[in-house]
Amino acid sequence: MELILDIFNYTLTAILIGICGAWVFLIKSMVDSFRFTPYLDKFENTSKTNPKVSVILPARNEEEFISKCLDSLIDQDYKNYEIIVIDDSSEDNTQKIIYKYAEKHSKVIPIIARPKPDGWMGKNWACMEGYKKASGELLLFTDADTKHSQNVISLAVGHLVSFNLDALSAIPKMMTFDFWTKVTLPMISTFLHSRFSALNVNNPAKKTGYFFGSFFILKKKTYENVGMHEGVKHEIIEDGALGKKVKEAGHKMKMVRGDHLIDAVWARDKSTLWNALKRLMIPLYLQNAKIAIGIFFAVAFLLFVPFPIFAVSLSIPIEEISSKILCISAAAASSLIYIGAIIETKMGLHLRLIHALFAPLGSLVVVLGFLSGLLQAKRNESVMWRGRSYSMKDHTQNSISV
Repeated sequence: MELILDIFNYTLTAILIGICGAWVFLIKSMVDSFRFTPYLDKFENTSKTNPKVSVILPARNEEEFISKCLDSLIDQDYKNYEIIVIDDSSEDNTQKIIYKYAEKHSKVIPIIARPKPDGWMGKNWACMEGYKKASGELLLFTDADTKHSQNVISLAVGHLVSFNLDALSAIPKMMTFDFWTKVTLPMISTFLHSRFSALNVNNPAKKTGYFFGSFFILKKKTYENVGMHEGVKHEIIEDGALGKKVKEAGHKMKMVRGDHLIDAVWARDKSTLWNALKRLMIPLYLQNAKIAIGIFFAVAFLLFVPFPIFAVSLSIPIEEISSKILCISAAAASSLIYIGAIIETKMGLHLRLIHALFAPLGSLVVVLGFLSGLLQAKRNESVMWRGRSYSMKDHTQNSISV
């Protein structure tokens, strides 16, 4: 019996040592990402042109946020731009608010999106409807729950032109409103600093390419070259899919930090948080089920498993050497998870430190959300997003490569 226990303990210890190694890598990646990712407003502006920018702003049931977004866009110090606002079959007062702004401000161009065709995600269709009315040579896509600093368009255009870029995306500050999002977002965000680091996006030798849907600007000809939103019409994570196509097509793209200039919302409450977590896993499963399941277990072990192992190892008498080593390994892995959560909470999300102390709870929510997404994708059921139901059957998702 002792031999079996030793084998079990040493096996778990080996896994925990691997988890420790992974977290050392993740923490280094996080620190490097925060240190070396360029800023939207820190560059030598050599631009002497003033190209017209078409801001494309899709909105569905956004009465709570859209006024602040439009106020921030109307107040820009850039002169040559228009704001195309697309009402995507809203069921609240969004359309009324849009037309109220259009009456007062000539830059605001209101559009009522035609009924969404089969096979399209709602936001993707709304973006295409906006593109058809755009007269600018640069297209700036943003979300209705995003707030922009007064000089953000000027900075984006200056950055794009000065570096001769085809596309630019800015990392926003993620606004959080409820307890569950505040403790969960730091855990899921830690992974953005490894494979999906902005440093990889900016490296032409790396395949990583994606946009933050809350803010990305690109040349109209680049957008057309990669197939526009029509080329990603069935993608749940359309910003990731579009950015990936831009990178794969060989266009010059860059990702910068804009978290001091742009405020965005990732999840508004626990319900949208839950759907957002499922939305991350479903594309992976539909692309490759076996690898998606493997990723789920990897995330579960990386984010959560060390905590219960440590708790159990403390609650039972420790006599065998293997049990002591297991307890120490679990403590080390748990500590590294906490360190990662603290770094992301303070440096990335600018939340209070107390939210990092709930790392085990946030990790559990991520794991359960991913599991729910896997089960839903496996059943080929519809996905709920922004009040709509989408069938994912027969639609391969390519927003995230596995």
